[in-house]
Amino acid sequence: MTALVASLGFVPMALGHGAGAEVQKPLATVVIGGLISATLLTLFVLPTLYARFGSPNTATPASS
Repeated sequence: MTALVASLGFVPMALGHGAGAEVQKPLATVVIGGLISATLLTLFVLPTLYARFGSPNTATPASS
């Protein structure tokens, strides 16, 4: 939710054509892309990696 609001806030900056737009457009594009990619990585890739490598194997009995 936070990343969505932040990226929506940068949309006018990414679509601007006024003074300073040659600096603001690339900056806004990079920030929006970074927020989207970080959100997707956090929601999908990180849990997958944790399920694959992070959780202990519960099928083998613990040694005493």
